[in-house]
Amino acid sequence: MLSQETKLYNEGIHLEMGNDFMYDEMTLLHQARSLDQDALAEVHNRYYDSIYRYIAFRVNDAPTAEDLTSEVFLRLLNALRDHTAPQNTLRGWLFGVASYVLKEHYRSKKRDSFTLLHEDIPADEQSVDQQVGEILQSENLQAIMSGLTDDQQNVLALRFGFGLPIREVAQTMGKSEGSIKMLQVRAISAVSQRIMLQGALA
Repeated sequence: MLSQETKLYNEGIHLEMGNDFMYDEMTLLHQARSLDQDALAEVHNRYYDSIYRYIAFRVNDAPTAEDLTSEVFLRLLNALRDHTAPQNTLRGWLFGVASYVLKEHYRSKKRDSFTLLHEDIPADEQSVDQQVGEILQSENLQAIMSGLTDDQQNVLALRFGFGLPIREVAQTMGKSEGSIKMLQVRAISAVSQRIMLQGALA
């Protein structure tokens, strides 16, 4: 359940959604650190969907994904109030918070799951290529993904849930682009093999 403060924060942000303000990220951060309502609305507009997709890629249901996404933005608001907000990389900071919120969620449930809510993600963002399409349509995705390493799961979530290009995934995870490409290839290969094996055993 959303806390009252989270609900009030979301309501306040949505009141500002109609403003057509455009910022580069540095300007946006500067304005947001001043708790400027237009800047906060722009942060919400710009990053909510991608953070939601990343989290939805890792949890069991849409309401949980919505709650955890709201928690990420509430923590950003608290960081802005406490003057501990990021100085230059807002998207990377939000991913880091989202990753931590997910870990807290898993600990609270005493389980580790990896489920994609493909019904909540637009079809044009699902079909990155045929292999990824098969992954997203798998009915047993949670069991299939459980065999991947954390890095492999994060690469798939960032690439096809968060929608980041290879370069930004590498920056976010602190790895080289070559390493990210290899992780992605191995993850897709492993998942595809599991899907084919399940089909053969069906």
